[in-house]
Amino acid sequence: MTAGSQPGLREQNKARTRAAIRSAALELIAEQGYQATTVAQIAKKAGVSHTTLFRYFESKEQVILSDDFDDAHRRILDHVPPGLNHFDLLRRTVTEMFRIAADDPWVTDPQRLALILTEPALRMAHQIEADRAIQEMTAFFAEYIGVPEDSFALRVFVAAGSGVMMHIAERSGAPSEDTLTEFLDALDLLEKGLPLS
Repeated sequence: MTAGSQPGLREQNKARTRAAIRSAALELIAEQGYQATTVAQIAKKAGVSHTTLFRYFESKEQVILSDDFDDAHRRILDHVPPGLNHFDLLRRTVTEMFRIAADDPWVTDPQRLALILTEPALRMAHQIEADRAIQEMTAFFAEYIGVPEDSFALRVFVAAGSGVMMHIAERSGAPSEDTLTEFLDALDLLEKGLPLS
């Protein structure tokens, strides 16, 4: 599906099924807790088969964690103009990805966010997902800027940027323009050498 195009009937049906599964999961978890909630229970409440649920989500964790943004993120990276320095590249990619997330009701759902922060299994799975995203972003930056992927300077830069972003996101909760502004201000500080006054 191209940007700006309307999803077809098949895509709409898939989106409804995913939403039904997610809604069922949140309802059951609220009633009986995360650990006590099974995939079979989620499937039954959502009105789908166990097999169908696994066609949409790899695991119970992924029902809560997944955000459906892979295609959008690829489009953002594919359309980055050449010639940006590493700070401007980070500003651009984070701003565009953030705005997609902030407009998505599933990603910003307070119940989902609270679960990810408080349920140990979800928190660990979320960290693994974050580590994978950082590795992918490091590879993208390396190719764009023209430095080796194992460059120490690049790894430090990505670690600093992602660390600040995760700290601000966790403290802020749901994405908002204030969260993005705080991250961009923090990035300005990093670019200036992190002055403390």
